[in-house]
Amino acid sequence: MKIEQMYTGCLAQGAYYITSAGEAAIIDPLRETQPYIERMEKDGVKLKYIFETHFHADFVSGHIDLSKKTEAPIVYGPMAKTEFDAIIAEDNQIFEIGNIKIKVLHTPGHTLESTSYLLIDEHGVEKALFSGDTLFLGDVGRPDLAQKATNMTQEELAGLLYDSLYEKILPLNDEIIVYPAHGAGSACGKNMQKETVDTLGNQKKTNYALNQKDKESFIKEVTDGLLPPPPYFGMNVMMNKKGYHSFDEVLSRGLNGLSPDQFEESAEFSGALILDVRSNVIFAKGFIPQSVNIGLNGDFAPWVGALVADVNQPILLVTEKGDEEETVTRLSRVGFDHVLGFLKGGFEAWKESGKEIDFVNRISAEQFEQEIKNKTVKIIDIRKESEYNAEHVNESYSKPLAYINEWIHKIDTEEHFYMHCGSGYRSTMAASILQARGYRNFTEVEGGFKAIASTGVPKSDFVCQTKVFK
Repeated sequence: MKIEQMYTGCLAQGAYYITSAGEAAIIDPLRETQPYIERMEKDGVKLKYIFETHFHADFVSGHIDLSKKTEAPIVYGPMAKTEFDAIIAEDNQIFEIGNIKIKVLHTPGHTLESTSYLLIDEHGVEKALFSGDTLFLGDVGRPDLAQKATNMTQEELAGLLYDSLYEKILPLNDEIIVYPAHGAGSACGKNMQKETVDTLGNQKKTNYALNQKDKESFIKEVTDGLLPPPPYFGMNVMMNKKGYHSFDEVLSRGLNGLSPDQFEESAEFSGALILDVRSNVIFAKGFIPQSVNIGLNGDFAPWVGALVADVNQPILLVTEKGDEEETVTRLSRVGFDHVLGFLKGGFEAWKESGKEIDFVNRISAEQFEQEIKNKTVKIIDIRKESEYNAEHVNESYSKPLAYINEWIHKIDTEEHFYMHCGSGYRSTMAASILQARGYRNFTEVEGGFKAIASTGVPKSDFVCQTKVFK
């Protein structure tokens, strides 16, 4: 028997590949299926089951494509309702893969169909728990995502989650290995540890949610401080329930190289978003007007989901040469399947064609220090509130990037402001969005707070109340 965690850092997502005696099972696969198929061919195993822990909100699973290509059935836990063929398992139902068994543990709370899978080895020993979004390391699944679909409050769902954890999971042996669906950085939880594998015994000691005195305190703790879910979550759930376009079709359509003239014409007539995925340093020096920068070398897909939101939005890509396939793939993982093509030859081809280009007004942290010295200026910090509270530039305003669509219209276009994030990755996103919507009276600080911290700019290192626009 072999268990392999296939972890995707940019999504903070764990898929699982299990083999025994010539048979395999895959739990919560990613959208692109070819790596799994190639791996099974190499290992000489046949896929017997595809297990889904629940209807994922933060990514589109590869379950449908993988089932079509391998003829392996898709398995969901009790209460799941799909618009494609699937086995809807019963609680405690057993599935055999080679010499091992997978036992279904229905663990509702994150969603009603949420299910954990308990692996029993060839000796009958309960060995591993694939806990989906029910139990994370250091946290549990947020109980607010399924409210509309269930007509239940987040408190009622949290109560279900408590019962699942305390009645189904906590009684299991301490030696069992916990394999969660997500790790630190995922929006599906709020307090995850950086590790991606742990023993259940250690989680019983260290996970705050597993150490509450009663159900009431559990509900209060797990619902406290939940940020609004990203807007694309609901659309991803629907794709996972109803089905989606084949990834192969999505990739083929997206890898459509367009000349600068074709690219410009397509943007004009399709209403497509021009998404530039080059690094923020390169983007700031020159880009196609109205394009939005979300760098590929970062939390790319989640930020696209948070800022673009509508998975049906047509997209045209500007990438570095060779990054086209990776970009289309990562967009598809969060349901953005409508890539119309990419700029052949990249931004250099656009520039050489003599077409209009734009720039970000960007200065160094040292220049920022000189420009604000002994002056009254407006400074916007677009980091998360927790980052701002830890330390920030004195008199700066906390306006997280995730909420830019809420605060952008409050900007006084007559008043200049400085803007920064942590390192420059997020502030360039914000700068591109601002300029695409006609806001230009600002200056972005290169290197963000990391660079500012090494200057003499006055900073606060204590928690203070978040400021708001006046």
